[in-house]
Amino acid sequence: MSGNLKYTRNIGIMAHIDAGKTTVTERILYYTGRTHRIGEVHDGAAQMDWMVQEQERGITITSAATTTYWKYNDEDYKINIIDTPGHVDFTVEVERSLRVLDGTVALFCAVGGVEPQSETVWRQANKYGVPRIAFINKMDRTGADFFSVVSQIREKLGANPIPVQIPIGSEENFKGVIDLMYNQAVVWREDENMGTVYDMVEIPEELKAEAAEWREKLIEAVAETDDSLMERYFEDPDSITPEEMIEVIRKSTLDMSIVPVMCGSAFKNKGVQRLLDATVAFLPSPLDVGEVNGVNPMHGDAPVSREPDANEPLAALAFKIATDPFVGRLVFLRVYSGVLEAGASILNARTGKKGRINRLYQMHANKQNPKERIEAGDICAAVGLKELKTGDTICDAKNPISLESMEFPDPVIGIAIEPKSQQDIDKLGLALSKLSEEDPTFQVKTDENSGQTIINGMGELHLDILVDRIKREFNVECNQGTPQVAYKEAITRTIKHREVFKKQTGGRGKFADIIVEIGPADDGITGLQFIDQVKGGNVPREFIPAVEKGFTQAMNNGPLAGYPVDNLKVVLLDGSYHPVDSDALSFELAARSAFRAATPKAVPVLLEPIMAAEVVTPEEYMGDVISDFNKRRGQVEGMESKMGARVIKAKVPLAEKFGYVTVLRTLTSGRATSTMEFLEYDEVPSEISKRIVEKAKGGVEV
Repeated sequence: MSGNLKYTRNIGIMAHIDAGKTTVTERILYYTGRTHRIGEVHDGAAQMDWMVQEQERGITITSAATTTYWKYNDEDYKINIIDTPGHVDFTVEVERSLRVLDGTVALFCAVGGVEPQSETVWRQANKYGVPRIAFINKMDRTGADFFSVVSQIREKLGANPIPVQIPIGSEENFKGVIDLMYNQAVVWREDENMGTVYDMVEIPEELKAEAAEWREKLIEAVAETDDSLMERYFEDPDSITPEEMIEVIRKSTLDMSIVPVMCGSAFKNKGVQRLLDATVAFLPSPLDVGEVNGVNPMHGDAPVSREPDANEPLAALAFKIATDPFVGRLVFLRVYSGVLEAGASILNARTGKKGRINRLYQMHANKQNPKERIEAGDICAAVGLKELKTGDTICDAKNPISLESMEFPDPVIGIAIEPKSQQDIDKLGLALSKLSEEDPTFQVKTDENSGQTIINGMGELHLDILVDRIKREFNVECNQGTPQVAYKEAITRTIKHREVFKKQTGGRGKFADIIVEIGPADDGITGLQFIDQVKGGNVPREFIPAVEKGFTQAMNNGPLAGYPVDNLKVVLLDGSYHPVDSDALSFELAARSAFRAATPKAVPVLLEPIMAAEVVTPEEYMGDVISDFNKRRGQVEGMESKMGARVIKAKVPLAEKFGYVTVLRTLTSGRATSTMEFLEYDEVPSEISKRIVEKAKGGVEV
């Protein structure tokens, strides 16, 4: 079966916190026969939430992969599933999973609808062009409203949701769905031996008119892509067979012109079997996705592509690194072409070095099933690839290819950390290097002034979990400081500067002379924008990269308080050199000195991370929540009503949001909920900026 990629699906399950992703995955494992007992998230017994921290908190922290099989139309299909976290602090897990998946199931809560993190994961899926189907979960909950969520998907996500099912009843009366393709009702019942099973029956009389209306919408939506279907529909709507509809819905899902919508209640075991059928019927196989494109790093980045075929040369992407206490460093790989074999030698396209794969595994959460070979189109984990990083390509040494990597957001918050006992210093260093290898949004650095170790992450919860893991997995007890905001610096004016660097020592001297124009980078550019305008060889070609390198390194320490400078435009206008004393290092040092001398005159400003916050609160607490936002330098962007509550959207500086959850609980007697995610960097008001700079330079406390 592995030979035919038509029968493989690589899918992810993505959604906002608490929409039921892990519960759906657990039900899928149960119904496909992968497990014989349903694991519940709230009991801490979910198979996919295998980390201690996940079981204690009832949240998913790390994306877990598993492989299972499903019979559809009497054919066996292999489904690789990645269950992703919903919490914004772990966005990296969703990002890297979507990069290697072919299709995804977007889950929505029937009560909450489209929530902030639903929008984030939807944008990520758009970025990687991943086709998706939507499943509206928790239809049994009070306040469930299927059609409201469908319209939210259209309005808030700009998608084209087309229900392929509509619910029969809702809340405690939710007992089935109407399958619009087969024009029949699917009604669930409990069976002693089988658990929840369903019967296909006639559509109840009172729902026939509504079912006909939605079936017409479905046929219109799919017929738009197929004129002959539209004509037949007008002549005789019943002449279109369910098989024909499924084929056209599949085509429209793959080109992302529609999103088929289904519903159910995973916790009550309702709707999961039909969701599996839809996954196989509508989502792409590796063959549908087709070739992957990359570049040949050995031939000046010439474009190359690989077909999803075991006979093609090997190309695989490392999308995640995990440390397992028993097998060591596990690298998760998506194999796009060729065959991976245990013991084989491979090439790392980034480093140009060869490595050996010691062992290969098919994963089931944190359990490994050893395999001798993994073919194109599959997802696996490998041991033995020491230097591989997240986003690296491994390939056949004779046919190198480098696939597009992944971009990860910068951390926005940091804390100082130190081991409680001196003996643990080395153990802490090892723990931090392993964790930063696993998680590209987790960064470790040493503060030059205080010598403290600072760990940076995406939010308070993110750092909380990491410190907890250091304690449990690496047995290092730590003291931690208060959370610090990851500020950045920027300059606002353009300034012309000449830097002459001269040093005469006993033998050869050092000499470099550069004239540069330093200013803010053009819109949309982050990092260093370096433009070389030197004419007539006044600065020799071979020294120009050294000037660029000097500025790049200097940007790590800004002129105000030593925070990194986010973007900079440097135009190298002219200069001069000494035929004996000039070398690359002299020009690098000249560039660093130029940065230090010129940037304080270019009106530098401090930038802070601004978060997009959303609070859902009962009406009576709205005034308190808004006035609290105003105290925190927040800007209320909008308000709307949703399910009898008010939704307040605001932009708030991260510095003002520490411990906000506790304050919100007090303000609203625990009845409001809040979410926030990083939005942008913005200038800090001058009074506050002065205090932060003074503190950073060792002056007064903020």
